[in-house]
Amino acid sequence: MNVYEFHRGTTPLLISIPHSGTELPEALAHRLTVVGRGVPDTDWHVHLLYDFARALGASIIKANYSRYVVDLNRSPDSASLRGQSHFAVCPTETFGGSFIYMAGQEPDDREIAARIEEYWRPYHNRIATELMALRTAHGRALLWDAHSIASEIPSLFTGVLPEFNLGTRDGASCPRGLGDALLDIVLSDGEFGAVLDGRFKGGYITDHYGKPADGVYAVQLELARRAYMNEDLEQVWEAQHAQRAQVLIEKLLRKYLTNK
Repeated sequence: MNVYEFHRGTTPLLISIPHSGTELPEALAHRLTVVGRGVPDTDWHVHLLYDFARALGASIIKANYSRYVVDLNRSPDSASLRGQSHFAVCPTETFGGSFIYMAGQEPDDREIAARIEEYWRPYHNRIATELMALRTAHGRALLWDAHSIASEIPSLFTGVLPEFNLGTRDGASCPRGLGDALLDIVLSDGEFGAVLDGRFKGGYITDHYGKPADGVYAVQLELARRAYMNEDLEQVWEAQHAQRAQVLIEKLLRKYLTNK
């Protein structure tokens, strides 16, 4: 299987979907716990949620392999973020604190380096290449990093997340005025809760590629799953359930595209 799937569009917009992949190499799957093989931290169905964006002229890159193989939204040269193993480039625990690997089967540094070369680097090389091409063709490039997450994860945050969590690295990856305009679209709609640069400000992808001074913007949307799916039936895609969130995301993407 290819490391990623790519659709080329016609506008300056590139949508990155790094965490909706569920594939596990067979040799790796045999080393995982039952919980790990269920890949519970997948951004379920996000590639289907954003399928409408092809009609907007967006380019889309979507990872095929699980984030448990390698997390594409982590830096390749740091083992973990915040000192927690579930934030590692090759995590060993789920967000809920369960072990991903059977005892003694965790990857060593050599294996992690090999996974980065095989899975991480091709995805990021394609992002970098496409952003450069978009900026050359359109004078600017707009990266939208598409994620989702369980509405409640006590080990990560207290309480319940608002549905729309927009991140611009506190304005470093996208001008603050545009971030505020995106937030206002959600709040004015009135159906969903929203926050800008709250708990989720954007991860490695947003931070690394967002360079407004060079004409490259980056925004992360971390969407609470309840906005588009039944969280008790995580592997079930319900197109009708997702429609309302899709309408609002389309408004955000249109604003992103038209704002200079």
